[in-house]
Amino acid sequence: MMHPSEEIYCKYSSKLRGKTIVLGITGSIAATECFSVIRELIRHGAKIIPVMTPAAAKLAAPDAIEFAAGMKPIIELTGQTEHVTYLGDPSAADLFLVYPATANTISKMAQGIDDTAVTSMATTVLGGKIPVAVAPAMHEPMLDNPAVAKNLKTLSDWGVHIIWPHRDGTTARVASKEEIVSWAVKLLSMNDLSGRRILVIGGRSEEPIDSMRMITNRSSGQMAMALAKRAFERGAQVELWMGGCAVPLPDFFKIRRFSAVSDLEEMVETIDHDIVIMPAALADFTPLEKKEGKIPSDKPFDVKLRPVPKVLPLIRKRCRNVIGFKAESGLSLAELEKKARARMEEYDLMAVVANDIDDAGRSVSSAILVTRGKSKNITGTKIAVSDEILNYCAEIV
Repeated sequence: MMHPSEEIYCKYSSKLRGKTIVLGITGSIAATECFSVIRELIRHGAKIIPVMTPAAAKLAAPDAIEFAAGMKPIIELTGQTEHVTYLGDPSAADLFLVYPATANTISKMAQGIDDTAVTSMATTVLGGKIPVAVAPAMHEPMLDNPAVAKNLKTLSDWGVHIIWPHRDGTTARVASKEEIVSWAVKLLSMNDLSGRRILVIGGRSEEPIDSMRMITNRSSGQMAMALAKRAFERGAQVELWMGGCAVPLPDFFKIRRFSAVSDLEEMVETIDHDIVIMPAALADFTPLEKKEGKIPSDKPFDVKLRPVPKVLPLIRKRCRNVIGFKAESGLSLAELEKKARARMEEYDLMAVVANDIDDAGRSVSSAILVTRGKSKNITGTKIAVSDEILNYCAEIV
């Protein structure tokens, strides 16, 4: 009979297929989030081996963790030497992740103290070749405690990856499940974009007519989000500039927002990235003047438009390696390629992705990647299209 955890295996993606993650759960209240974190990792293909401290077992029911992972959590080491079985040999597990990591466990890891199953696992793995990551969760004063800060630095110096919490002035909130998945993928997949600084500009511009109405388009921002996440997971230092969108924005890489094209024009002056990828859908025109307040809706009104500057040439002046997008509707692949090549030559771009706007907002994109020497049909899911674009970036830059 299939366990419920098997029913969701690779439901979202196969990014972690075949990967085994030993998950150390410690006594933070954030341990209650582990159920959803485990399920999310499994949905991307991971096998999870849960390990709990006694304090964590008081906060997150071991039976619930067993249901989530499909395996009883290890709370005490036995004669089976679980710490050696799972983390003593790189062939047994691919990642040791402590989520959430309390100040207590972090400090014990840094001092070589192993008085729980989690810290014994840590002592074993820190002497081997399996990647280690910790996601701290505690009140801010604890995170700023000099001893805790020193212990985190010690772990970092040893090669432990710190998935930093998000501060709100009181609590250092543990990383979200989405961030944990992206970090797991980042640590367990190709790192071919390491060292590259990539800027993704996406979403739609919104040109105001009055205080309520605007000129905009159907762009959802899905393509930009897929590109930014995959670039992060492949090791790049990522920044995302997003206009209007219909996707939730993550909090684990830098994000700046813009509204009108004029906002983006000002932001362009700060570009110092290695690569700029621009799937943004920007307006060609903006109202000659914005009306203050709300124009009455009970009678017709005229809107005079003026053209806005093209942003791609401005970006090209700041960065050598720019990939643009050319959106068209109802064209053949040959016609799409011709339009894309003309855009590439006009603005001296590294490449252009020609896509069909009839797919806007959908999970699958019809697209062609046009480069100097050739073109390639990269039609597929947003993730698949993103990977094809990033493959090209990894080869060229």
